[in-house]
Amino acid sequence: MKEITFEGALKDLEIIIKDLESGNIPLEEAITKYTDAMNLVKMCQEKLDKATSQVNKILLENGEERDFEISEQEG
Repeated sequence: MKEITFEGALKDLEIIIKDLESGNIPLEEAITKYTDAMNLVKMCQEKLDKATSQVNKILLENGEERDFEISEQEG
């Protein structure tokens, strides 16, 4: 599968879902579309995981990266 953007994958998923929900496609085509959809879901999850990891990093003034931590302050 070619590399596509997260947004492009979501659009493709929407199209596949509409096709599958219509019930107007042959079984073999439905299976192919379902397989394509599952591959798109996997790719989206990987992109979300990568984005989450990037967001959870803070770039310090000296260029060092560290995990983002929320500290609860009493007061």
